[in-house]
Amino acid sequence: MNKTISLSILFLFNLFFSFSQEVISLDTVHLKMNTSSYIFEDFKGYKTIYFKGGTVGLKDISFLNGIIEYDIYITEDRGFPGVYFRINDDDAEQFYIRPHQSGNPDANQATPVTNGLANWQFYFGSKYSFPHNYNFDSWTHVKIVVNGRQAQVFLDYSETPHLSWQLFHEPKAGSISFSGGLFRGFHIANIKIDQQTPVIQNFEPGTREPIENVVGEWTVSSKFEEKELESPQTISSLMSRLKWNKKIYVEEGVASNIARAIKIDGDVPGNTVFARLTITSDKDQVKLFDFGYSDRAVVFLNNKPIYKGTNGFQTRDYRYLGTIGLFDAVYLDLKKGKNTLLIAVSEDFGGWLVTGRFANPEGLKIK
Repeated sequence: MNKTISLSILFLFNLFFSFSQEVISLDTVHLKMNTSSYIFEDFKGYKTIYFKGGTVGLKDISFLNGIIEYDIYITEDRGFPGVYFRINDDDAEQFYIRPHQSGNPDANQATPVTNGLANWQFYFGSKYSFPHNYNFDSWTHVKIVVNGRQAQVFLDYSETPHLSWQLFHEPKAGSISFSGGLFRGFHIANIKIDQQTPVIQNFEPGTREPIENVVGEWTVSSKFEEKELESPQTISSLMSRLKWNKKIYVEEGVASNIARAIKIDGDVPGNTVFARLTITSDKDQVKLFDFGYSDRAVVFLNNKPIYKGTNGFQTRDYRYLGTIGLFDAVYLDLKKGKNTLLIAVSEDFGGWLVTGRFANPEGLKIK
């Protein structure tokens, strides 16, 4: 009798689970195509979609909490196939695979999309990536579990999560789409969406070391074209016509994300803003200022240019990622009283970022 009851409960549980999980048909009725090319075909035992570049969105799906599962057949070619979820306008959460980095610490990536910019140059390291050896001769199964501000990734039917992380945006239901590769496409099959709120177990997110004395707040200008920096003598007039009504704040004790306040795409052209600090010094003195940025910067002290540099992807080495850190420094010749430090930060992709600190802030007030 007890055995019969147990089997009945198990049957009902499996029946309920099967009804709560939606299997997405791979056709243009259920998928929104925004790719350079695609084809529906039978491949390696599954009905699949093969596509290059762009995204494939799920129609009529609004996802808040639940489980996203799919199979992907990856090659060793360079690419970034993955999934966006909770897409709302220009904000989203994202997880993707770097098959060409198989076995390396950055074999994959969890990152937010903020105002249209994916911020992997900020959210990097063991807190947001994990080493994994991909199999290029069979399917890779991906399962993403989402509940509130928490998410986990399980690869290849692992019983324990490969990565747990705190999501970056306030929980809000949004759409789902899949991203393709670059020059070589990828096959995706067996897309399943379960919108029952899951129980998160073994949630152990990574940690990150904050920067001591990091600047906590910057005032940022409205955006402008980078080419306007070519004539330093016009900086004062440029500053006077810009708006200065936005603030950005340090995140994770590491850096401030300009994309939180400024949208790089849109009707207004421009890929550059000024990040401004007002430094009040108790005397004339020279202070070392450590700073970082992405992707390019020009530094001005009291409207005089004192530094120009680049920290973008592959600009310092073919494997250089342009991630944010205190990789540069300038000696500031501060006058007694108020001084204005400006960092003009220009962005291409990967993260619009600025950070800085005075290792020895004695005698300074920073606003």
